[in-house]
Formats: sequence, structure tokens, C-alpha cells
Amino acid sequence: MGYHEFTIEGRNAVMEAFRSGKSIDKLYVLDGCQDGPVLSIKREAKKQDTIIRYVDKERLDQLSETGKHQGVIAYAAAYEYAEVDDILNLAKEKGEDPFILLLDNIEDPHNLGAIIRTAHLAGAHGVIIPKNRAVGLTATVARTSAGALNYLPVAKVTNLSKTIEELKKEGLWFAAADMDGTVMYDANLTGPIGLVIGSEGEGVSRLVKEKCDYTISIPMKGKIDSLNASVAAGVLSYEIVRQRLAGNK
Repeated sequence: MGYHEFTIEGRNAVMEAFRSGKSIDKLYVLDGCQDGPVLSIKREAKKQDTIIRYVDKERLDQLSETGKHQGVIAYAAAYEYAEVDDILNLAKEKGEDPFILLLDNIEDPHNLGAIIRTAHLAGAHGVIIPKNRAVGLTATVARTSAGALNYLPVAKVTNLSKTIEELKKEGLWFAAADMDGTVMYDANLTGPIGLVIGSEGEGVSRLVKEKCDYTISIPMKGKIDSLNASVAAGVLSYEIVRQRLAGNK
């Protein structure tokens, strides 16, 4: 399967993309442009919680592939997003306790792709990402996932904290990766679980961490104190796998 990150240019094409329900990750608009068609496009973007970036003409010209952007360029996802319910239903179909990765502030597409790949191989039922301050399902993410995006649902939500609250009602417990948390070998990671991973620089945000039931850490023996986000996600995911396998013996 070829991967293509759709760039949609021109006022009519962008408006049609929004009206057809296409997943638009970002909208670039010429700064200061206030004419009717552009205002209509911005209204549609806000309805769908699309990130809007205001840029100068030089930047739009750089982004344009056709040279006919008319002041607007939209970036559509290379893959369609799933719903959170699709992830829960996949766990039900397999007769397994839900195992979901929730990613907070992951902006590097290579990290996101690698996490999706590992999550699929570790038997997770899906990945949840936020709409803001996070990379979407770009072509780079698709390539780095090495095909895992064909099998693992990825949902995009407006508010991670609220999503955690809703999933708690479905019986999930939430563990946030944190350097000061309980060492993963000492934490109970069996049962329905959501593993929350933050970026290397900032970690899991305070508001999201407060919604989690506990924090867990990876033992560190070296002189530096953090792992790449995708490596941390892999190590913690496989501790969940190990505990699940031990529980089934």
C-alpha cells in the first residue's frame, strides 16, 4: 500500500474536503485574509476542531504544490481516524481486557509511527492521540509504523483528560509514565489498562497525570535520565504483556 499525505489547495477544494467529512489535520491560512470564502472555511475548520495556522504568503507558497493555493492549504490525514468505541469493540471481539496507549504531546512523526508499530505488536487494541499539540497520521507516521496502521485503530480526541474519565467508566485503569512513579515491576498492570506516554521533554502534562490512577517508571541505571518516547512506550508495553502472560499461566 502506498502512503500519501493529502495536500488540498484552493478555496473550493478545501471547503469541499471539510464538507465531505475528510479528516483534516491542519489548515494554513494567509494571515490577515478576511474575505467571505476564507471566513467560511475557517468556520468549518473550527467546527471540526482543526488546528488553524496563520502564515504569510511566502510560507504558503513554500507549502504549495500547485502554486494555486488562493490563501488556503489543508493537510489531510494519510489514514482515517477511528473512534474510541472502535478500540473498545476490538478488545471485545478478541475477548481480551482493553489495552490502550494514550499519547500526550507526541509531536515527532517518527516517534508516533514507532509507538503505533510497537503497540500493535504488543497486542494493544488502539492508540489515542489529542487534536492539539500532537502530530497526526501523516505519511511519515504511516511509513514508520511499517504497516501497523493497517491493523491498529488510532483515535483522535479533543480532550485526553475527559477521554480518560469516560474510559474509567468502562472499567479501565490508567498508568502514566513518570520518572518518579512506582517501578513498573512493582505495579499491577494486569486487567483493563490505559498506558499514558508523554513527550521526552515535558512528559505527561499535569492535568492528564492527575486523571491517572497511578504513575509508573522504568528503572534507569545510566547517567542520563530519560528514554526516547517510543522506546519508553515499548518497554512499558512489554511489561504489560509480561504481566498478562504471567497471569494466564
